[in-house]
Amino acid sequence: MENEMRSIGEMARESGLSVSALRFYDGAGVFGPARVDPRTGYRWYAAEQLADARLIARLRRVGMPLAEISVVLTAPQAQARQVLDEHLRRLEDGLTDARRELSTVRTLLDLREIPMSTTRLTCLATELAAALDAVRFAVGADAAMPAVTGVLLEAEADVLRAVATDRYRLAVSQAPITGQSGPAARVIAPASFVDELRPLLTGGTVELEIDGQLLTATVGGRQVGGERLDHDYPDYRPMLRLRPTHQVEVAAGALRETLGTGATHTGRHGQDGAAYDVSVLSLDGDGGLTVVERDTAAGELLVGVNRDFLLEALAAGAQPQLVLELGGPIAPLAIRFPDRKDTFSILMPIALDR
Repeated sequence: MENEMRSIGEMARESGLSVSALRFYDGAGVFGPARVDPRTGYRWYAAEQLADARLIARLRRVGMPLAEISVVLTAPQAQARQVLDEHLRRLEDGLTDARRELSTVRTLLDLREIPMSTTRLTCLATELAAALDAVRFAVGADAAMPAVTGVLLEAEADVLRAVATDRYRLAVSQAPITGQSGPAARVIAPASFVDELRPLLTGGTVELEIDGQLLTATVGGRQVGGERLDHDYPDYRPMLRLRPTHQVEVAAGALRETLGTGATHTGRHGQDGAAYDVSVLSLDGDGGLTVVERDTAAGELLVGVNRDFLLEALAAGAQPQLVLELGGPIAPLAIRFPDRKDTFSILMPIALDR
């Protein structure tokens, strides 16, 4: 039989996979030999396995995760093609992100050669207030990660985008830009600057000026100043491309009441060990959102979230109706506002012991 089969070395040479890769895929349960000699432990592969091995080599060259490779190998053709299409979209999205980052690098290189210019942006004060209110709750407070202790402000395509994250949640909103001069701007405004500015944003216009390290806001003759945080902000854009499996419209007030009275259990942050209450979200028989005991809905969609984080996200948008997007127990939960497509927040899920 061994004369009719390929050794692991022969399979490696003919498939383009290394011997160590073949051993790894065997251990991962993705692609194993047809036979293992019980005495020597040698792996032997059947001739018909070569096609799959070459397929794996091609999929790995384009960076497909092992779990998805397993689906391509074993699932019906329609499902396999769907996995290929989704991976291609991720690659295209990654290329878009890479182009954006390289464009930023070119700008930074140019700034080495020419004096830094001042950028001035004008927005309606109430629009900026709404954007800041929608993200302020998600600003981080960990001094070990200073980049997330402020609000990222990005001027892009006539809008000023505000972003905040503390690694466990992400909030995004934006305000229209009514006037702009100077180069494109991307700065991290310290939380103290945002908190001092927010009470002034009651009407009229606000002018933001970025001049080197200095950040100044002028509203109705009053000024707020500070220094931008000189750090690299985390790449949040991949989180904007979530593909949920369920979208549920809910009344914010009713959900807040349900969260306040529903069952919880205790969770802890992995890094700092801080305790928090975990609420378990599920869908009822009519497809509506419900809060359940974690052990009473085995086999159904269960998503664990930090209850206080979810309550803060509900309050931040100040909207009566919300759309919650759920993708499963290990997928982030998104909270969106039907009449403000540009404003949403994302909460990382809490792993539930089953």
